[in-house]
Amino acid sequence: MRHLLNTLFVTLEDAYAALDGENIVIRQGDREAGRFPLHILESIYLFTYAGASPALMGKCAREGINLVFLTPQGRFLARTCGESRGNVLLRRTQYRVADDPWQSCRIARNFIFGKLSNARQVLDRTRRDHAMRIDEGAFLDASGQLQGLMAQVLETSSLEELRGLEGAGATIYFRLFDDMILRNKEAFFFRGRSRRPPMDNVNALLSFVYTMLGSDCACALEAVGLDSYVGFLHRDRPGRTSLAQDLLEELRPCMADRFVLTLINDRIVSPEDFQQQENGAVLLTPEGRRRVQKEWQSRKQQKITHPYLKEKIEWGLVPYAQALLLSRCLRDDLDGYPPFLWK
Repeated sequence: MRHLLNTLFVTLEDAYAALDGENIVIRQGDREAGRFPLHILESIYLFTYAGASPALMGKCAREGINLVFLTPQGRFLARTCGESRGNVLLRRTQYRVADDPWQSCRIARNFIFGKLSNARQVLDRTRRDHAMRIDEGAFLDASGQLQGLMAQVLETSSLEELRGLEGAGATIYFRLFDDMILRNKEAFFFRGRSRRPPMDNVNALLSFVYTMLGSDCACALEAVGLDSYVGFLHRDRPGRTSLAQDLLEELRPCMADRFVLTLINDRIVSPEDFQQQENGAVLLTPEGRRRVQKEWQSRKQQKITHPYLKEKIEWGLVPYAQALLLSRCLRDDLDGYPPFLWK
C-alpha cells in the first residue's frame, strides 16, 4: 500500500477494502493490513480482484472520493465517483487546452523535455557502467546534443517545431542504441526503428513493451478522470489513445528501453523467443510474450524514489503519479506539469 498525493494505492492482490465508520480498512483474509481516514483521501486505487464493499463504494460516491478498480496487472476496470468529484470539469478543461495550440505546446514540451532528459540519462548510465565496451566519445557527444535540444524545447511555442526537436532527439539517441546491446549481437542488433511490422528481434521487443507501457499510461489517465484519447502533442485520431502516447514519450527511455536492454543483455530472452512471418515481420512467440510479461510485472514492483515527489514508489505506479500531476496541472493546482526526470 502507498499513500501518495492524497491518493491511496492498494497493490495487495488479495486485499479487500471495507468501510469502518469514517475509515477505509484493507483486509487480507482475517488480517487487517491497513486503516486510513477517508477525509484525507481524494482517490483510492484498488489493484485487486477482491474488490470493495458496497458500503465503501456508497460512502466514496457521497463524499466525492474517486474509487478506482484495476486488475493486479494495472488494467483499468471501472471507477465510481460522486457528483462533487468534478471529473466533467477536468475533462472540459482538458478539451479546451487540447483545442488551443499554444496551451497544448506549453504542456507537451514538458513531455518531450522529460523524454530527452531520460534518454540522456540512459546514454550516460551506459557510458558510466560500460565505458570499456563502447565508444565513450560518441556517447559524450550525443549526451551534449540532447542537452542542447532540451534547452530549445523549453523555448518553443510551436507544436510543429516541438515535433521536429523530438524527432532530432530520437535520431541522436537511437543512433547509439545498437551500441548499448552488449550480448548476442548476431541475433539482437538495431539498425533503426521499424514498426507495423517490426522487422527484427529488437524492434519486436520494443514494440511489445511500448504497447504494454502505453496501456498502463492509458489506464492511469482514465483512473484520474482524464480522457486518454485527447492529447496535446499527439492530435486526435480515431482509435488512438493520444494522451497516453503523450505520457508514454517521457517514460519510454527509462521504463521501456532500459527494460528491453536488460532483457537482452541479461539473456532473459533468446532467439528462440521470436518467429519470423512470411512478410518478414518478426514477432514474439507465445512463450516469449509470457516471459516478457512476467519480467515486466516483476520490474514494476521494484522501488524508485520519485524525483518530484521525493517519495519511494514502485515503478508500476509512476504512470499513475504522473497522471495525477497532470490532472493537478490542468486544475491549476500546479504552475506547470512536472515531467518524470529519471536520475
